[in-house]
Amino acid sequence: MKLGPYELDSIVAGECAGLMDAMPEGCIDLTVTSPPYDNLREYQGYIFDFEAIARQLWRITKPGGVVVWVVGDATISGSETGTSFRQALRFKELGFNLHDTMIFHHNSPPSVAVMQKRYEQHFDYMFILTRGFPTTCNHLTERKTYIDNRQLKEGQRLPNGAKTWRKKSLNETKIKGNVWFFNVGGGLSTSDISAYKHPAIFPEALARDHILSWSNPGDIVFDPMVGSGTTCKMAKELGRHWLGFDISPEYVEIARKRVEFAKTPLFNL
Repeated sequence: MKLGPYELDSIVAGECAGLMDAMPEGCIDLTVTSPPYDNLREYQGYIFDFEAIARQLWRITKPGGVVVWVVGDATISGSETGTSFRQALRFKELGFNLHDTMIFHHNSPPSVAVMQKRYEQHFDYMFILTRGFPTTCNHLTERKTYIDNRQLKEGQRLPNGAKTWRKKSLNETKIKGNVWFFNVGGGLSTSDISAYKHPAIFPEALARDHILSWSNPGDIVFDPMVGSGTTCKMAKELGRHWLGFDISPEYVEIARKRVEFAKTPLFNL
């Protein structure tokens, strides 16, 4: 199966906006990606063309499709750049709904607060951008921290008019909130040693949870800046089709190897 000139379930080397231009309109169910953060990481001298990438994402996203845009800001001369907010607003101008502003909370943040006279930076943004109302939303759940153990009862009226009572089952789980906590760093984001050759990976659990939330088995998951291949690896393991681009041939090779040795898909495509 192909999307334009590209085989599904593959990773392609090249500048992503140009590569996306050859893809059919409205072909992607879910994009999970993270752009370079205000040059916070050196990316081998490559240029990040946000405007071209954003326009192409709008074009190739299906009606009801979702783009998960994981981004943060640099602090320059004591002031955060605000680039993340400008990008979110530009996506809205292009037609996307800003469906949710989620938080990626780092459980092990870098300790630079004292030097910068700030509190420790614990989070990045995860903008959930949708083309219309999302077609898929599979809510993830978590155990409640407090469970009401009172013996709630519900009644049932019998034919003779009498009423019987029985215990009402209690739900011990709840839908997760929009602040997600993930361990980050060596050995925590992934156990794949090769992934750390990339300067800025995000946790496999982050990609997994968004793929589970916003897509179904057999859907197409895309990452235009695939980096070390985390999105594609997790899409494969979760039984989704996947496609990734990256401008760096070195990172493409890392990503391809990670995906090659990913676990057998849990679902049939």
